[in-house]
Amino acid sequence: MKRLAILGSTGSIGRQTLEVIRAFPGRFKVVALAGGSNLSLLKKQVSEFKPGFFCTELGAESERVLKASYLSIDEIAAHPDVELVVVATAGKAGLGPTLAAIRAGKTVALANKEVLVMAGEIVTAEARRHKVEILPIDSEHSAIWQCLRGESNKEIARLILTASGGPFRAKTKKQLAEVTPEDALRHPTWQMGTKVTVDSATLMNKGMEIIEAHWLFGVPFPKIEVVIHPQSIIHSMVEFVDGSVKAQLSLPDMRLPIQCALTYPERWQAAFPQNVDFSKVGLLSFESVDLDRFPCLRLAREAAERGGTYPAVLSAADEVAVELFLKKKIGFLDIARLVERTLERHNGVRHPSLEEIIAADKWAREVARAGIRGRR
Repeated sequence: MKRLAILGSTGSIGRQTLEVIRAFPGRFKVVALAGGSNLSLLKKQVSEFKPGFFCTELGAESERVLKASYLSIDEIAAHPDVELVVVATAGKAGLGPTLAAIRAGKTVALANKEVLVMAGEIVTAEARRHKVEILPIDSEHSAIWQCLRGESNKEIARLILTASGGPFRAKTKKQLAEVTPEDALRHPTWQMGTKVTVDSATLMNKGMEIIEAHWLFGVPFPKIEVVIHPQSIIHSMVEFVDGSVKAQLSLPDMRLPIQCALTYPERWQAAFPQNVDFSKVGLLSFESVDLDRFPCLRLAREAAERGGTYPAVLSAADEVAVELFLKKKIGFLDIARLVERTLERHNGVRHPSLEEIIAADKWAREVARAGIRGRR
């Protein structure tokens, strides 16, 4: 029986993780749950899975309501009763507990993009030092991870990340200037949280995935490419030096990569069988990315190649810009503009400490918010 802590249990990935656990009674023990401010949902989860510990933004005063012991999120991640930590929090909130889990020798199943975008060099170095595995939950990185089983990284020619193209794949730049948050949140193939759904619409998520892939698989940035694949059946591909290509295919359902991470190194019978009927799938098509209409991908790659604190600034500025867009304080195309202006003002640190990364994150948020105030 695997003993789990789920960080971000009330979010999209956290809820789907609990669906997978529910499908395998007796195979997992939920030791701890960490949610946000949705106390009513967290109460239901605690009642069902009966963890000994919990964390919530509302603090220790929730102990009476939840009938479990309150610990900080870092304490949960490092708790001796925990074997596997699922990091499904959003934004920079996942960085501290990820490092706490690694330093305590826990296996980490990572669904938080910002952890490796902000501090990939530090996180992967700590994982090597403590001999800890980081198991990817993102569908794209799970696909690459599965394709690389039994293969040598020295034989990789390219990693090819697929992108659905989001809800605005066919829109002109003029049309993009008019889209609303409601439009951006209507993703054609995936059900995700609001932040990652907007990032999918701008293709910032794919830029962040380039950075993640670099740190997860040790592949140089020039060997990581992105291609639009609207059907979301091929979740990513690996091309090898002999010209052969491996791809992982399945219907778009995040519960599959979650199950892959939870059951590793084994494969269990599908919790939610959804076999691909290729006679009905029809055409699998591919397109190149238009960087003029979707400049966030270019900005992410530039930040990745600059390295140091630039990716942390990219991530923080994007988080602010998406928040402002969702509040209808800026337009869709302003997301990339605000991120680019923030990056232009940054003087990077080449091999930053954790403190320097956190300082860069704070600086970027302040600059991004000041930038929007300066427009009024």
